[in-house]
Amino acid sequence: MKRRDALKNIGLAAGFAAITPSIFSMLQSCTSNTETWVPNYLTSDEKTIVTKLADIMIPKTATTPSASEVNVPQFIDNYILEVLETKDQEITRAAFNKIITLLKRDTESNIGDVTLEQYKSFLDEHMFLSKEVDPEREANPEALTMTSSELLNQLKWMTIYGYKNSEEVGENILAYDPVPAAYYCGDLQELTGGKSYSL
Repeated sequence: MKRRDALKNIGLAAGFAAITPSIFSMLQSCTSNTETWVPNYLTSDEKTIVTKLADIMIPKTATTPSASEVNVPQFIDNYILEVLETKDQEITRAAFNKIITLLKRDTESNIGDVTLEQYKSFLDEHMFLSKEVDPEREANPEALTMTSSELLNQLKWMTIYGYKNSEEVGENILAYDPVPAAYYCGDLQELTGGKSYSL
């Protein structure tokens, strides 16, 4: 199998044009407090990273909650555990280990000590796919690996997806129609005040 095909099959960035019932129910089941929540798949370091990155990607504003306030980290944890196959989970775990190594800078430091500014600098440096070369891929082009940039971009996609489809955002921030059967034709400003529909 080609490496690119394998990465496409991981399924984090493709194949979610519609909300499937299982993913929708997964979103609705994420209701625990982020601070007391115990992940099912993520390690404690990975939980910290996912929570910090999600809140940097979608921070709290005067009118909208942050990603962690609508349980996006819990959604990401459940998604990796319940949707990805075992091999893809292993690839994801290896990519998380690369991120942890890059963020900690040395083996003695704690991931909890990484500051918000360090996370932002890390995203600026590693978010773009074209900037990173994976030595494992250089040595073996068919190797099933994921760079930290690829994982960051997939986490970004899952954060946005989980946020927009959360109950709080879907019902209270976006335009919500509990019976989405009607067809509307007109100016979005007139129909919804410029908000996109949640469903």
